[in-house]
Amino acid sequence: MGRLPRRSGLRDPVAAARGLGAATLGLEALVLVLAIQPIRMLGAGFGTSAMAASAVLAVGAVVVAGLLRYRWAWYAGTVLQALVLLAGLLHWSLLGVGLVFAVVWAYVWHVRRVIVG
Repeated sequence: MGRLPRRSGLRDPVAAARGLGAATLGLEALVLVLAIQPIRMLGAGFGTSAMAASAVLAVGAVVVAGLLRYRWAWYAGTVLQALVLLAGLLHWSLLGVGLVFAVVWAYVWHVRRVIVG
């Protein structure tokens, strides 16, 4: 007898995974926008560049969150996490945000794989 696939118990597991990913990216966008003021207050040499990067990455997170119905957008979300980590070169606070959300995004991928397959 073949092994039956595990059922998640969710009515629509794909939509649940998409909602989790969108919520994560939405929260990340909010944190990136809120990071602009502390960067402005604490920013040294690259403060203006870090503020601009934070704003652009926040917009990117919102855009990707809206596109998660497409498979490629999940990979774009991963690229976004790498870009936030890279923005940590401009200001240490962006590195902190990048580390936290990279771990959360990895968990979102794990949950997506478990419930969607």
